[in-house]
Amino acid sequence: MGLPIYLDHAATTPVEGRVAALMSECLTAAGGHGNPSSEHLYGRAARARVEQARAQAAALIGCRPADLVWTSGATESNNLAILGGVRGAAGARRGHVVTARSEHKSVLDACGALEREGFRISYLLPDPQGLIDAEAVRAALREDTLLVSIMHANNETGVLQDIAAIAAVCHERDVCLHVDAAQSVGKVPVDVAALGADLLGFTAHKLYGPKGIGALYVSGARRATLQPLLHGGGQERGLRAGTLPVHQIAGFGLACELAGAMLPSEGRRLSELGERLWRGLADLDGTLLNGHRTRRVPGVLNVSFAGVEGESLLAGLTELAVSSGSACNSDTDEPSYVLRALGRDAQLAQSSLRFSLGRSTQVQDIDIAVSAVRREVHRLRAAAP
Repeated sequence: MGLPIYLDHAATTPVEGRVAALMSECLTAAGGHGNPSSEHLYGRAARARVEQARAQAAALIGCRPADLVWTSGATESNNLAILGGVRGAAGARRGHVVTARSEHKSVLDACGALEREGFRISYLLPDPQGLIDAEAVRAALREDTLLVSIMHANNETGVLQDIAAIAAVCHERDVCLHVDAAQSVGKVPVDVAALGADLLGFTAHKLYGPKGIGALYVSGARRATLQPLLHGGGQERGLRAGTLPVHQIAGFGLACELAGAMLPSEGRRLSELGERLWRGLADLDGTLLNGHRTRRVPGVLNVSFAGVEGESLLAGLTELAVSSGSACNSDTDEPSYVLRALGRDAQLAQSSLRFSLGRSTQVQDIDIAVSAVRREVHRLRAAAP
């Protein structure tokens, strides 16, 4: 049997090859291997690479290059925004934060750390379609609310939130809004001004860049109160100490530029492939699409199959590379907390598959996936007591 069809992570294409080639070049003495904080020739060359990438990443989200802080990925971006933003705004007092039960672990665990420090956290529940109502955010705000953290696109269901409406509610009360946009940047148009985000994190590997590098957008109004998590050399205007990984940053920048150029056509293509996949599965009895039918990033579907044990289904799909949830929670056999927050019971949550389509996914891959899933669902249901 050949390699599995990667519906979950795309294989390398010539586009990604350009990113790899640039990163390799940056690891040579002539290509920017110097320390970008140094003033010698090699340092200046490295710094030029870093600032070019900063401009490329900023263009993708519609911000000024000076408003971007490099991080190690979306997890660090979220932690810097939440921990650094809340601690900096709180001063000596302890205040209040609003988030949702369906957020990424890096947001929920950062909020948990704040709770242990004495801050109060309100956890909103999404509706059965995965949406957070702006009026629910309004109702949760208090006089001492310091931050609201709501993700743009959910990492398990792909559901897109109305961030602009939530931002309007927050800004009425001068409350800072943090947005985890790791799953949306490079997949749908993202403009920080249109969204109204004060802090917005994203990461390279979700848009075909290297792992281990991300960025946090910090609006000018919030920069003064953001506290760093790392202390040392004062890099990134004192917000993120540490020698910058030039090769990763350069790869991130090029990946952003390429994603922006491909976004309109690739978004349409993935939407069509996602529709083809859902049509192929929807008529199976007991099949449920998790999350809003249309308000989602292209090519991400989370589907539950009633009466089928999820791990057995995954084990039978040897020709596919799909998952039963977020990679960040793959070390636990607990049912998805995201799906439980949508009101799914434990059995349905455990019988779900997350399909994520990418640049290398073709029509024939969708048809093979539909055939394989239908085969295994029928087989497992026939074998069930």
